[in-house]
Amino acid sequence: MARIAGVDLPRDKRVVIGLTYIYGIGPTTSADLLRKLNIDESIRIRDLSEADVAKLRETIDRDLRVEGDLRREVSMNIKRLQEINAYRGMRNRLNLPSRGQRTRTNARTKRGARKTVAGKKRARK
Repeated sequence: MARIAGVDLPRDKRVVIGLTYIYGIGPTTSADLLRKLNIDESIRIRDLSEADVAKLRETIDRDLRVEGDLRREVSMNIKRLQEINAYRGMRNRLNLPSRGQRTRTNARTKRGARKTVAGKKRARK
């Protein structure tokens, strides 16, 4: 099993997909990285040579910000926005969408499951 940036990559996946298990590496970055190192995208992780794994590990450590460093940077950015009382920081603190989406309906992922509120009795006409 290949271990890169502290993540065990799944053995049976193609390399281009397996690299996306590392936080901070998506499909495009993965494909660019493999193209740069002349590694075939269709090869499985279990079929990578030790030299290829070493090249990948070295290049990722040197050129990319991934896993713990990236998570720390993102959380520091959010914390900074909250400290300066920026609008986006306030939305993060309130656990609401911060990029202008509508919240009257939708936004269930960010706001959580629906909470039932007792209904008011309607006045009769």
